[in-house]
Amino acid sequence: MKKLGIVLALVAGLGISGFAQQQDSRLEGIEAELEKVLDTWNAPGFSVVVVEKDQVVYSKGFGYRDYENELPATPQTLYAIGSSTKAFTAALLGKLRDEGKLKLEDSPIKHIPELQFKNNELNNMVTIRDLMTHRTGLPRHDISWYLFSTDSRDSLVQRIAHHEPFAKVRETWYYNNFMYLLQGVISEKLYGKSWEDNIAEQFFEPLGMSSSMAKIDGLKNGNEAAFGYKLKSDSIITKMDYYDIAAMGPAGSINSNVEDMAKWLQMWIAGGKYNGEQILSPGYIQEAISPHMVMSSAPPTAESPDLHLSSYGYGWMVSSYKGHYRVEHGGNIDGFSANVAFFPTDSVGIAVLVNQNGSSVPNIVRNIISDKMLGVEATDWNKLIKERADKAKAEQDSAQVSMSSSQKKGTRPTHNLREFEGDYTNPGYGKFTVELKNDSLFANAPTQAMWLKHVHYNVFMPYPVENGLPDTLEMSPLRLNFRIGDSGDISALTVKLEPTVDALEFRRKPKEVEVDTEKLKEYEGEYELGGQRIRFYLKENDDSTLYLFVPGQPEYDLLAIDEDAFTLKIVEGFTIRFERNEDEKIQEAVFVQPNGTFRAKRK
Repeated sequence: MKKLGIVLALVAGLGISGFAQQQDSRLEGIEAELEKVLDTWNAPGFSVVVVEKDQVVYSKGFGYRDYENELPATPQTLYAIGSSTKAFTAALLGKLRDEGKLKLEDSPIKHIPELQFKNNELNNMVTIRDLMTHRTGLPRHDISWYLFSTDSRDSLVQRIAHHEPFAKVRETWYYNNFMYLLQGVISEKLYGKSWEDNIAEQFFEPLGMSSSMAKIDGLKNGNEAAFGYKLKSDSIITKMDYYDIAAMGPAGSINSNVEDMAKWLQMWIAGGKYNGEQILSPGYIQEAISPHMVMSSAPPTAESPDLHLSSYGYGWMVSSYKGHYRVEHGGNIDGFSANVAFFPTDSVGIAVLVNQNGSSVPNIVRNIISDKMLGVEATDWNKLIKERADKAKAEQDSAQVSMSSSQKKGTRPTHNLREFEGDYTNPGYGKFTVELKNDSLFANAPTQAMWLKHVHYNVFMPYPVENGLPDTLEMSPLRLNFRIGDSGDISALTVKLEPTVDALEFRRKPKEVEVDTEKLKEYEGEYELGGQRIRFYLKENDDSTLYLFVPGQPEYDLLAIDEDAFTLKIVEGFTIRFERNEDEKIQEAVFVQPNGTFRAKRK
């Protein structure tokens, strides 16, 4: 690919092997094909390894690990492997089962007593095996951990109680990262160590995976670490920040290189043994790579009649590839994509690690190499998958045009934009803040700031903010619908974050306004409300909070939300606005509440 205008240069074919190796005759011409893949998908770089039994038969890097500085990718280059981590996490439970510390038929609540699901059916029926095979009936709820990241696994576990299921237990297969979080927590409870330490002690150390880590530190501080990138406007390669999965680590936080992943594959091909040591039992190996839940019940297509029987084991996807039994799992996280695969009856394994976001490269490279190593009729996977991607992109563009055409032109929000400000909270997700900057609303979640573009009425569309500016190149499918409460104020917003369940509600707590003590003293005094006297006052030991006392009711502390306006901290839907006379003295307190508006005259 040549350098054109603002498009950065991408030089293919700079792959460097980790050691001198004789080219396997089955892989003749492989470099030219893989360089073409790199060029077709505008990928910064990738590394690949091929093993057969206990031997590495091919290992090489292509393109760059650091695109801006043209530092080449090699077999030693570190990448985030994303959900290819799941086979490691499930294998910890396999070891615990073989050690007699748990049964896969156990309820996860037995080992995590604080865990609760949304309903009794889930609490009573879900087993550890259900967690491992993605068959709990819970959808992904990924935004809960992705936008509302935390270092506390306890916090993530508590959120599960608020996650709505969409199907019965074991009724259907549906991918869920939270269920792999729970497996990591179970390993922590039973081994008495962190999931990260368990992974290192049970797998990295005995396999000699000395470059691998289960924390983001491995990429931030590791030698020869790749930077992650994404493709903008189909041609501009742009660096992405590393994403720290934090507490969700058991679902996808491992970073590694293909030299280390070769050892992981060799162990699986050898029935759990590596260098004479039995790392995993043969029984668990066979069980983990066997079908437990059908992923896709559709028959093979006319286009690919030899690809079928897609199912899930324990952290592995199992299918038939051109008559060969294939076990594999992909991985995606900001700036990185991966695929780790092996053919147990052929004793062949392939790992492809790429520093491109949501990339098709891992699957294409895996398939090209598979055809050669298995001696089957070759498919032009690069051409085929590119045609499919182009078609999908055209359909997506058409859908965005359709969404834009449904906009109700000429409408305005029902309230002044400042009245939308506040904290919005959902117990199954977390809290984000909406604030007004200049003439626009922005939503700030723990890991992402978003500009809210007005669509119509009280509906807004979020765009991510990057380097201080909204990224508007692609239309967001999400719509934030701000709701009006009985009192007439903005009370909540709804957004459909999960396609299989109803829109989720985030309740609003108005933004607190700082009011000094002298200003608060202006509201103090007795007021007459419906024949009874109420009182607003400050306390000697707390002169920064205004309090309300109504006879026969508890004391209320008030939250300042605007000029002369307050809300009750512990009761939703109630607003108190103080009105002034011509001399700017407080004369009334107006109570706006769900059952009406009431005026209290100052005595």
